[in-house]
Amino acid sequence: MTTSSNLWRQLLVATALIFALVGVVDCKLADRSRIVKARLDAGHIDRYHDNGRPIEGQGYRSRRGDDTYDVDQRARAKATQKKKLAKRKPAPWQMEFPPDTTGSYMEESARIDEGDVQMNNETPEEFQRKLSSQLSGCCYTYQGYSAQDLCNMYGNDCESGETPSHDSGDGDCSQDGLSFIGVSFSVNTANGNPYSYQLCDQFPMENIIDRDYEYIMSMDEDGWLVGGGYKTFDYSGKMPYIDSSHTELLRIGNMDPTTGGTSIDQVYSAMTAISFAPFSIFPEYLKGGGGHHSGDNNDEEAAVPSGDVTLIVSVVETYDDDNSYSSYETFLDDLFNAMDSVGGGPCMDDHDTDPHVSMSRGVKFWSSYHQQQYMYEANLEVAVWQAMYPNGVPIGSSGDAAFPPGRGGTRQYVGYGNLYFFFDRANITQAFRPYRSLTDNEKYYSTLYTTGEISYFYSKTTSINFDYSGSRDDGDETYEHNAYAWNAQAAMHDMTDGWDLPPNCLQEGETFFGIPLSRTSDSKLQSTSTFQDQFDFEYLVDRNNTYVNSFGTNHGWLIGEELDNAVGSIVDKDTAHIPIFYTGTTNKNMGGITLSDLIKIAKNVDFGTLYVKPAFVFVDDDGHAKLQFEADPQSAMAYLYDTLCKELGISWNYHSPTNNLGIYTNCAMHAAGDRATYGCGPENSNTGGFCPQMVLAYSPRFTDEDSAAAYLSRCNSYVDYWRSLYPSGVAVGTSSFCPSGGCLALFLNRIDVYEVFKPDLGGAWVEYNGASMPPTFSPAPTWKGGCDEPHNVFLDKCVRKRYKPKPSAVAWDALGSVGQISVMLVVFMAVTLSISIFLARARKKRRRGESYLGFFFRDLTRKKRGRRKKKNSALEESMLPDNASRRSKSSRRGGSRSRASSRSSKRRSRSVGAGSKSGRDRSRSRSLRPVPVQPLDRSQRSRSREREKLSSGASVGSTASRRSGVFDIAVTSPQPDDGSNKRQQLV
Repeated sequence: MTTSSNLWRQLLVATALIFALVGVVDCKLADRSRIVKARLDAGHIDRYHDNGRPIEGQGYRSRRGDDTYDVDQRARAKATQKKKLAKRKPAPWQMEFPPDTTGSYMEESARIDEGDVQMNNETPEEFQRKLSSQLSGCCYTYQGYSAQDLCNMYGNDCESGETPSHDSGDGDCSQDGLSFIGVSFSVNTANGNPYSYQLCDQFPMENIIDRDYEYIMSMDEDGWLVGGGYKTFDYSGKMPYIDSSHTELLRIGNMDPTTGGTSIDQVYSAMTAISFAPFSIFPEYLKGGGGHHSGDNNDEEAAVPSGDVTLIVSVVETYDDDNSYSSYETFLDDLFNAMDSVGGGPCMDDHDTDPHVSMSRGVKFWSSYHQQQYMYEANLEVAVWQAMYPNGVPIGSSGDAAFPPGRGGTRQYVGYGNLYFFFDRANITQAFRPYRSLTDNEKYYSTLYTTGEISYFYSKTTSINFDYSGSRDDGDETYEHNAYAWNAQAAMHDMTDGWDLPPNCLQEGETFFGIPLSRTSDSKLQSTSTFQDQFDFEYLVDRNNTYVNSFGTNHGWLIGEELDNAVGSIVDKDTAHIPIFYTGTTNKNMGGITLSDLIKIAKNVDFGTLYVKPAFVFVDDDGHAKLQFEADPQSAMAYLYDTLCKELGISWNYHSPTNNLGIYTNCAMHAAGDRATYGCGPENSNTGGFCPQMVLAYSPRFTDEDSAAAYLSRCNSYVDYWRSLYPSGVAVGTSSFCPSGGCLALFLNRIDVYEVFKPDLGGAWVEYNGASMPPTFSPAPTWKGGCDEPHNVFLDKCVRKRYKPKPSAVAWDALGSVGQISVMLVVFMAVTLSISIFLARARKKRRRGESYLGFFFRDLTRKKRGRRKKKNSALEESMLPDNASRRSKSSRRGGSRSRASSRSSKRRSRSVGAGSKSGRDRSRSRSLRPVPVQPLDRSQRSRSREREKLSSGASVGSTASRRSGVFDIAVTSPQPDDGSNKRQQLV
């Protein structure tokens, strides 16, 4: 019994202990708050770090607004812990390593302090990567450094001003320009920009370009300047400009008279004051050569040389009336004299320009053999043109065009032999016609290509009978592109030059992932989208040309050029951005990856909020002005770069990409093994492609070295302000675009943002041309559950179903602006007319002291009286004596039954109606008049009672209708006594 009781006692104790243990166990999902608590207890961070929130994954990641908390309060909190931090190891983002000690960074970071958290068998790099991906911000290491200090640490010169500087040579001309008068060879083709002009029916320029990259490996970002331009969604990602092929006849220069230029009005006045005959143009030959940046001086043995492709033309000299001067020379003399008479500036050239057509710049061929083959094919086409036009041909077209396009220009007949004023290369503002029409011979040749038989000339011309030798196209020098000499630093590319493509890539491409930074302001085109409101880059622009004289390309300030800039640069909208990862061509058949596949991969990348922090402004080795951002290897941007390299980088150095979709490209300009730690900056090894920069301008030409130094100093002073404003970086965005900040964008080219991706797998949307609908690349939901499945939320079918517009909205939009305005105008007129009618009615019928609102409700609820029928006044004459013909109007409005059975009642009603009609003025004044009342005899009383019984229904209805109006409370008087009617009536 004792043993049994002891056993039961032990069981009870064990049971109680189990229940007690169960009661005190606290179950909790794993999070990283322990790291915050440990670092806070160890003194590595203060309670204001990350706003005091536990770091529990991406749902707690800080946003743009978190960087605007009180900096002074944070500084005070750090000052109170200064003594505690002096004896403890600082956190990794608080370390300040000199450039020569970065090699020991990982060893120092790997040491675990006594109060720190164990890394759970993770390498220091893996541990810091996971931790840094949770941090709210970036760039903690160099918070106390100025822009000038960082410029030196990054290995750049931001102080001396030793940059390419160009003085115009004319003391009166302080600013160069690009405006000119010339001849246009623009064509509109099926493969080109649909908005290109058709101004040249004589030379099919598309026959001398290589759109299929059979001979050409790469070009600058503008691509072919002739042959129709580029579409927006071209596989090459070139700038979607219209055809801008032309030859200059006279360089006008800048358009600002205060800096030695000539205004547009002066140019127009000079051109209208002179006359000229149609000039004939003769094609001479096509050549290559010209200097660019890569391999031109054989300083890079593995690099392919780059140059320009140019078509040389000439103006045919014709002489009239035994004149010793040709018509073209006479035109130039008259033009210079006219420009002088209108006060043309000294920046205008003193002589005419050698006629030529710039076809492309920064061109790289696959090899010298490919260059020779291209030159032969192109010049064989030129030989055909020479056979067709042995004496040249006036350039023109039989179509219509508007100058300028889209800004008030009216379409007009183009004609032949015109000269044009080019404000910039792609913007014709005025056409000037010759003083005479074409002769029969000129007209035949001008219309030969469009109306004649040209196959004869192509079959006859089988050889080239002119010399077209030029730079590197005559066999004197051989070269060949070595794709396996490609290196990871190729991503640090000069966009005014061609790419060196990696293996198995057959076409270049400008598509890339990056961070959009453009915004709209008064000095930029209104088509610019606003992607951020944290940085105003207008402070980095020299609008009044205090420091910058001109630019080395046709592009001016890339962060937004003025519509009427005096330099004559191409009027681009703001294209500010930070390129992160160049994906190359979107032509899958040439080794690239399609846009839809890029979007699919990017949607699966779980990246954190992208923080950026300006570092300094400098001029790089290619002469371009750039804004450098801090290349923090521990930032979310660096993590994104690593991920894109792992998933989309090319196979290189025994590293291959991998992703869940199994979709890859051979044309990305980044290696699969490249990492952010190999990029630029003092913390990195400077051997990779990670280097966040933004180009401000291509090849700005400063007035002198002092001006260059002053410009850099001014810009970096403002960069220091930004660095103090955002000490831990900022996630850019606006209230309408990426409100949480830190979004990633897919760029078709430098101008066009196509798709935007939110951090933390927050979704994606199309941003092309201000649109907001996802692209159509999936025909139907691909997950079970249809459109209710979250995986299918961005499919085109589901988006159309979810955002289907209302029929009323569709109908309203279908009206257009004119129809909508018309409908609104009609509604406005109807409302005002109704109000006017109501006010007029109220003034007439409302009671004394009654408000308009009271009258409105009373008039709304009153019983409507029947409509009266109009009768001829002649029929109302009495055919009987007055005592027998008087009838009441109200009796006539009663039923026919009343009129037939109660003659006396009608008489009485008639007398009442007549009295009311004759005494309307007296009734309105509410005046009463005594009426004598006489007693009736018995017979009269009996007859009166019978008539009243028979006509009771009509009398009641008549009375109701008489008293239904608002002001029908009048006292009527009886008819005057004429002696024939002895009855009297009581009123």
